[in-house]
Amino acid sequence: MNDRIRFKDIDDDKLQRLVEAALFVADKPLSVQSLKRDFLIEYRVSNLKIRDIILAIQAHYKGRGVELNKVASGYRFQTPTELSEDLAHLYKEKAPKYSRALLETLALIAYKQPITRSEIEDIRGVAVSSNIIKTLTERVWIKTVGHKEVPGRPVLYASTQEFLDYFSLTSLEQLPELMPMAELTGEPSKV
Repeated sequence: MNDRIRFKDIDDDKLQRLVEAALFVADKPLSVQSLKRDFLIEYRVSNLKIRDIILAIQAHYKGRGVELNKVASGYRFQTPTELSEDLAHLYKEKAPKYSRALLETLALIAYKQPITRSEIEDIRGVAVSSNIIKTLTERVWIKTVGHKEVPGRPVLYASTQEFLDYFSLTSLEQLPELMPMAELTGEPSKV
Protein backbone atom coordinates (compact mmCIF):
# COMPACT_ATOMS: atom_id res chain seq x y z
CA MET A 1 0.00 0.00 0.00
CA ASN A 2 1.32 3.44 -0.93
CA ASP A 3 1.16 5.94 1.99
CA ARG A 4 2.61 8.83 0.01
CA ILE A 5 0.48 11.93 -0.27
CA ARG A 6 -0.64 12.66 -3.80
CA PHE A 7 -0.74 16.36 -4.53
CA LYS A 8 -3.03 17.79 -7.17
CA ASP A 9 -1.93 20.32 -9.72
CA ILE A 10 -3.71 23.67 -9.72
CA ASP A 11 -3.89 26.23 -12.51
CA ASP A 12 -2.96 29.86 -11.86
CA ASP A 13 -6.51 31.18 -12.19
CA LYS A 14 -7.92 28.80 -9.58
CA LEU A 15 -4.92 29.37 -7.31
CA GLN A 16 -5.41 33.13 -7.47
CA ARG A 17 -9.14 32.85 -6.77
CA LEU A 18 -8.52 30.47 -3.85
CA VAL A 19 -5.83 32.67 -2.27
CA GLU A 20 -7.97 35.80 -2.75
CA ALA A 21 -11.02 34.10 -1.19
CA ALA A 22 -8.98 32.80 1.75
CA LEU A 23 -7.60 36.27 2.43
CA PHE A 24 -11.10 37.78 2.25
CA VAL A 25 -12.71 35.36 4.68
CA ALA A 26 -9.85 35.03 7.15
CA ASP A 27 -10.36 36.74 10.50
CA LYS A 28 -6.62 37.39 10.86
CA PRO A 29 -3.69 38.03 8.53
CA LEU A 30 -2.44 34.99 6.62
CA SER A 31 1.21 34.27 5.84
CA VAL A 32 2.44 32.39 2.77
CA GLN A 33 3.11 29.42 5.07
CA SER A 34 -0.38 29.47 6.60
CA LEU A 35 -2.00 29.75 3.15
CA LYS A 36 -0.02 26.72 2.01
CA ARG A 37 -0.63 24.75 5.22
CA ASP A 38 -4.31 25.57 5.77
CA PHE A 39 -5.81 26.22 2.32
CA LEU A 40 -3.52 24.73 -0.29
CA ILE A 41 -2.47 21.55 1.51
CA GLU A 42 -3.66 19.21 -1.23
CA TYR A 43 -2.14 21.19 -4.10
CA ARG A 44 1.37 21.17 -5.53
CA VAL A 45 2.36 24.81 -5.19
CA SER A 46 5.60 26.50 -4.11
CA ASN A 47 6.00 29.38 -1.68
CA LEU A 48 7.39 31.45 -4.56
CA LYS A 49 4.25 30.79 -6.62
CA ILE A 50 2.05 31.87 -3.69
CA ARG A 51 4.11 35.08 -3.31
CA ASP A 52 3.70 35.76 -7.05
CA ILE A 53 -0.07 35.26 -6.73
CA ILE A 54 -0.17 37.64 -3.73
CA LEU A 55 1.72 40.27 -5.74
CA ALA A 56 -0.79 39.89 -8.58
CA ILE A 57 -3.70 40.30 -6.15
CA GLN A 58 -2.04 43.37 -4.62
CA ALA A 59 -1.62 44.90 -8.08
CA HIS A 60 -5.25 44.14 -8.94
CA TYR A 61 -6.54 45.97 -5.83
CA LYS A 62 -4.11 48.93 -6.03
CA GLY A 63 -6.05 52.21 -5.90
CA ARG A 64 -9.39 50.53 -5.14
CA GLY A 65 -11.69 50.57 -2.10
CA VAL A 66 -9.76 47.77 -0.42
CA GLU A 67 -6.09 46.86 -0.58
CA LEU A 68 -4.11 43.75 0.18
CA ASN A 69 -1.47 44.83 2.69
CA LYS A 70 1.38 43.03 4.41
CA VAL A 71 1.52 43.24 8.20
CA ALA A 72 3.75 41.43 10.69
CA SER A 73 1.93 38.08 10.66
CA GLY A 74 0.94 37.96 7.00
CA TYR A 75 -1.38 39.59 4.48
CA ARG A 76 -4.86 41.02 4.96
CA PHE A 77 -7.38 43.11 3.09
CA GLN A 78 -8.07 46.53 4.58
CA THR A 79 -9.38 49.88 3.51
CA PRO A 80 -6.86 52.49 2.39
CA THR A 81 -5.94 54.97 5.12
CA GLU A 82 -7.21 57.90 3.08
CA LEU A 83 -10.76 56.46 3.17
CA SER A 84 -10.84 55.78 6.93
CA GLU A 85 -12.41 59.08 7.96
CA ASP A 86 -15.18 58.80 5.35
CA LEU A 87 -16.00 55.24 6.46
CA ALA A 88 -15.79 55.84 10.22
CA HIS A 89 -19.57 56.30 10.62
CA LEU A 90 -20.15 52.73 9.41
CA TYR A 91 -18.57 51.26 12.52
CA LYS A 92 -21.18 50.45 15.15
CA GLU A 93 -18.60 50.18 17.91
CA LYS A 94 -16.56 53.18 18.83
CA ALA A 95 -12.86 52.55 18.95
CA PRO A 96 -11.75 52.24 22.56
CA LYS A 97 -10.16 55.35 24.01
CA TYR A 98 -6.88 54.67 25.70
CA SER A 99 -5.37 56.78 28.44
CA ARG A 100 -2.15 58.68 27.96
CA ALA A 101 -0.57 56.45 30.62
CA LEU A 102 -1.48 53.30 28.69
CA LEU A 103 -0.18 54.70 25.41
CA GLU A 104 3.06 55.90 27.03
CA THR A 105 3.57 52.46 28.57
CA LEU A 106 2.90 50.75 25.24
CA ALA A 107 5.31 53.10 23.45
CA LEU A 108 8.07 52.44 26.00
CA ILE A 109 7.62 48.69 25.64
CA ALA A 110 7.66 48.93 21.83
CA TYR A 111 10.73 51.17 21.66
CA LYS A 112 12.78 49.85 24.60
CA GLN A 113 11.94 46.14 24.64
CA PRO A 114 12.60 44.00 26.49
CA ILE A 115 11.82 46.23 29.45
CA THR A 116 10.71 45.73 33.05
CA ARG A 117 7.87 47.49 34.79
CA SER A 118 10.29 49.34 37.09
CA GLU A 119 12.28 50.58 34.07
CA ILE A 120 9.03 51.93 32.59
CA GLU A 121 8.23 53.61 35.91
CA ASP A 122 11.74 55.15 36.07
CA ILE A 123 11.34 56.66 32.59
CA ARG A 124 7.76 57.86 33.11
CA GLY A 125 8.37 59.03 36.67
CA VAL A 126 5.12 57.47 37.94
CA ALA A 127 3.91 53.99 38.85
CA VAL A 128 2.46 51.76 36.14
CA SER A 129 -1.03 50.61 37.06
CA SER A 130 -1.67 46.86 37.05
CA ASN A 131 -4.73 47.62 34.92
CA ILE A 132 -2.52 49.04 32.16
CA ILE A 133 -0.40 45.89 32.01
CA LYS A 134 -3.58 43.78 32.16
CA THR A 135 -5.23 45.74 29.32
CA LEU A 136 -2.15 45.55 27.10
CA THR A 137 -1.82 41.82 27.81
CA GLU A 138 -5.53 41.16 27.13
CA ARG A 139 -5.27 43.04 23.81
CA VAL A 140 -2.26 40.78 23.12
CA TRP A 141 -0.18 43.85 22.36
CA ILE A 142 2.48 42.87 24.91
CA LYS A 143 3.78 39.60 26.30
CA THR A 144 6.19 38.33 28.90
CA VAL A 145 9.47 37.35 27.26
CA GLY A 146 11.45 36.35 30.32
CA HIS A 147 12.86 37.64 33.58
CA LYS A 148 15.74 40.05 34.12
CA GLU A 149 18.71 38.47 35.87
CA VAL A 150 18.69 40.83 38.85
CA PRO A 151 17.41 40.38 42.41
CA GLY A 152 13.66 39.77 42.33
CA ARG A 153 13.87 38.58 38.70
CA PRO A 154 11.34 41.14 37.35
CA VAL A 155 9.27 40.28 34.28
CA LEU A 156 10.53 41.51 30.92
CA TYR A 157 7.87 42.78 28.49
CA ALA A 158 7.96 43.04 24.70
CA SER A 159 5.45 43.84 21.98
CA THR A 160 3.73 41.14 19.91
CA GLN A 161 2.88 40.49 16.28
CA GLU A 162 -0.72 41.41 17.15
CA PHE A 163 0.55 44.85 18.18
CA LEU A 164 2.28 45.22 14.81
CA ASP A 165 -0.80 43.94 12.96
CA TYR A 166 -3.14 46.34 14.79
CA PHE A 167 -1.00 49.32 13.80
CA SER A 168 -0.46 47.95 10.25
CA LEU A 169 3.28 47.49 10.70
CA THR A 170 5.43 44.66 9.39
CA SER A 171 8.28 45.22 11.85
CA LEU A 172 9.42 47.45 14.70
CA GLU A 173 11.72 49.26 12.27
CA GLN A 174 8.60 50.94 10.86
CA LEU A 175 7.89 52.71 14.15
CA PRO A 176 8.37 56.46 13.77
CA GLU A 177 11.61 57.93 15.09
CA LEU A 178 11.39 59.25 18.62
CA MET A 179 11.55 62.98 19.13
CA PRO A 180 14.32 64.24 21.42
CA MET A 181 13.11 64.59 25.03
CA ALA A 182 13.61 68.39 24.92
CA GLU A 183 11.01 68.66 22.14
CA LEU A 184 8.56 66.53 24.11
CA THR A 185 8.95 68.45 27.37
CA GLY A 186 9.48 71.91 25.89
CA GLU A 187 12.83 72.20 27.69
CA PRO A 188 15.93 73.51 25.92
CA SER A 189 18.28 70.81 24.70
CA LYS A 190 21.48 70.24 26.74
CA VAL A 191 23.98 69.43 24.06
